[in-house]
Amino acid sequence: MRFSYPFEKSEPQQIKYFLKEQGISKGLLAKVKFQGGQILVNDHVQNVLYFLQEHDIVTVVIPDEKEHETLLADDAPLDIVFEDKHLLIVNKPSNISSIPAQYHPNQTMANRVKGYYKRQGYANQVVHVVTRLDRDTTGLMLFAKHGFAHAKLDVQLREKRLHKHYQALVCGELARLNAHEEINAPIGRDMRSILKREVREDGQPARTEYWVQKKTSTCALVDIKLHTGRTHQIRVHFESIGCPLVGDDMYGGRMDLSVQRQALHCYHLEFTHPFTHEPLSFYQTLPEDMATLIQATF
Repeated sequence: MRFSYPFEKSEPQQIKYFLKEQGISKGLLAKVKFQGGQILVNDHVQNVLYFLQEHDIVTVVIPDEKEHETLLADDAPLDIVFEDKHLLIVNKPSNISSIPAQYHPNQTMANRVKGYYKRQGYANQVVHVVTRLDRDTTGLMLFAKHGFAHAKLDVQLREKRLHKHYQALVCGELARLNAHEEINAPIGRDMRSILKREVREDGQPARTEYWVQKKTSTCALVDIKLHTGRTHQIRVHFESIGCPLVGDDMYGGRMDLSVQRQALHCYHLEFTHPFTHEPLSFYQTLPEDMATLIQATF
């Protein structure tokens, strides 16, 4: 893959410093150097110590990424929301993990994406997961189609410029829900469980903002914006205020309201395209189980 940048500064500058300004890390430069890539200035090969002059065109040729053989390919279909040569956004169903783990070593979204890449014959075969969802959470998942795109999107995540919005159905002590509020409570591992998390003083900072859209005596529909990305964050935070998610048996949610998994859906993803710099915004409608319960309840 090739990326070209015009050098428009009047003062000469070494290539390595100029490329750092473009978001190209030392690690990526090492990959270019040792794995078959090139750095070109006006179509002539140069090294990173070369001094650029005004109006030079710098081209970085990044070598293709070979597949990780430990990640198995899965031929299950993908529900693709958006795709270009840098990004892939899919609608994740419930009952499928984002990435392989001890209890789910294959048949995950990462396995499905690898299978798709292989069927398409893409040059880059490494699966880069940018945003994960819990096994039973549905909705938008973002993948980078090469390492450079992944690095740029990670910067947006760290700088909180990549936004995820969720819809959830919650139950329990609904009188404790305000129209709009933030839950700001640290989250750490529940030492009594391998999987569970809990609010605890020695946990990592976690911040969840929500807006109540509809509410009855049975359940409430809430719109949620994550400001941090802790494991099980939404589920833990709503359990901590006495309003667990419908269907979330791990955190005390009601299991008699037809939704048999945590009623949580990532419906909106918003960020800046890492190469075109275009603002991107994607929406995904609710899955059938949540939509049916909402129709029956409100």
